[in-house]
Amino acid sequence: MNIGEQKSVVVGSIRGFVGGFFSVWEAFHFVLKNPSLYKYVAIPLVINIVVFSAAIYWGFDLFSSLTGQYLSAHDAWFWQVLVAVVKFIAAVITLVVVFFAFTVVGNLIAAPFNDVLSERTEQLLTGNLVNEPFSLAQFAKDIGRVMLDEVRKMSIFIILMLVALLFNFLPGVGSMIYAVLSVGLTLYFLIIEYTGYVFGRKHLGFKDQRRFVANNRLGALGFALAVMCMLFIPFVQFLTIPIAVVAATQLCCSKELVG
Repeated sequence: MNIGEQKSVVVGSIRGFVGGFFSVWEAFHFVLKNPSLYKYVAIPLVINIVVFSAAIYWGFDLFSSLTGQYLSAHDAWFWQVLVAVVKFIAAVITLVVVFFAFTVVGNLIAAPFNDVLSERTEQLLTGNLVNEPFSLAQFAKDIGRVMLDEVRKMSIFIILMLVALLFNFLPGVGSMIYAVLSVGLTLYFLIIEYTGYVFGRKHLGFKDQRRFVANNRLGALGFALAVMCMLFIPFVQFLTIPIAVVAATQLCCSKELVG
């Protein structure tokens, strides 16, 4: 490969990553321009607000009770420093637990509505608008399929995170290994989670999904990083799930996954 070809590959890779990262912003504008999507965004949005509020309340109630129970007040200055450090670590752990609880539970509950949102987005992108009459049997079938897929993905993700947690018991570099693995697993989960709605509708398996991610790894990585950033921004996280669904659907359509 000559210098010109190498430069072209590097530029293409950077463009792919940047495009993936800003895909959530494009998805936000896409929703604003298509009022027909508002009702499909509204339900996941309400679910996210309820789940996140409950997770925050539970997380900090647990944090307050644990720190109050085990960290009694003492006058010694070194004890006050120790208490402050322990409370800081406990607060960080609580935020991480709340983050994962919100991500897992919110996606699980909103999955059927996210699937409909992804389908309507795809129809708008491809121009293949379908006005099918409502069928309770078909709706129940779709919910069953989506929920089963969601439970499988969530179960695998939780198991892998628990396995990664074991690295914390290794002395020295264990915590660093865990941090890298947990972030990597979360990014991969976000990619699989949100592109999964398109693949599920097309009856494409996990093998096809892995191949798609591998062929568009930098764009997928940029997308996942953007979604993770949104999840950590106060109030913005309420919109994260529906916007991520739209962005992932756009990504799949732009790569001609959907015909």
